[in-house]
Amino acid sequence: MPPPNEKNPAVSGIVIEAVPLTREAFALFGDVVENPRPDLHPSSAGPSPRLPFDAITANQGSAIKYQHVSNQINLYDQSPSGCPASPVMSMFVCAARVRIPGSTGPPMPTPALTSARHPQPPPPSTFSVTVLERHPYTTQTFVPLTADPTAHYLVIVAPSLPGGPGGPGGPDGEAKTLLPVPSTLPLSANYPRALPGSGMPDLHRLRAFVANATQAVTYGAGTWHAPMVALGNQGAAVDFVVVQFANGVAAEDCQEVDVQRDLGQGAGNQGGIAVRLRPLPQENKGVGVNMSKL
Repeated sequence: MPPPNEKNPAVSGIVIEAVPLTREAFALFGDVVENPRPDLHPSSAGPSPRLPFDAITANQGSAIKYQHVSNQINLYDQSPSGCPASPVMSMFVCAARVRIPGSTGPPMPTPALTSARHPQPPPPSTFSVTVLERHPYTTQTFVPLTADPTAHYLVIVAPSLPGGPGGPGGPDGEAKTLLPVPSTLPLSANYPRALPGSGMPDLHRLRAFVANATQAVTYGAGTWHAPMVALGNQGAAVDFVVVQFANGVAAEDCQEVDVQRDLGQGAGNQGGIAVRLRPLPQENKGVGVNMSKL
């Protein structure tokens, strides 16, 4: 993909503070899928119009069915190629790339070539953002599969800068580079958010959230996000089932930008963009993000 003319001026040298993931805080970017009433057992639920997601009892009264907990969408009929998409289910096994300070979990294993007396140091508590990607014509859902209640993962997202035919040019006056994106939502689509458009990621409004093992996440169609970042000690991994649509056309299935090359922002150095992880609070109540200079 050719380097775009859209830039993010004056955003180098910032730190994004990651906060616990909540459905409300993530609503602009997609859906958080989790049990909305973990305090409620199916045996005591009964029919109730007050339950979220139009919940009903199911399986002869032994289950609660929360309906339409995430909004899936397939917009490939608007793709330039016209190639239809099929639903795709994949599995990603994601090695831990950064550690939450003060977190508990499985001890870091000793590699075969490292003695027990000299274990490798744990991963850092700061993650450098080097790549962002999006899937313009489809939602994408990550469902963690783990029995470890201490497992967590990092969700990094950004909205799009303005873009599109007739939009303003880049800093040099040239037209912005446009990426293929859908233009409209079908009237029949039960989709709660606007399409982000053809612009590059807006690094000024980058957000970072820490999700736990009881939460799945759906990236909205066209939402810029970092590739999945599992959290934990070195040697740990988190398995995910990933559900999306795809048609096999690279520029329509996934659009990727290198933060340094394409957006002119170095990562992991003085001019970089980093996500800082702090010890988790006892209760995941955080819904905001603070930005500060490195």
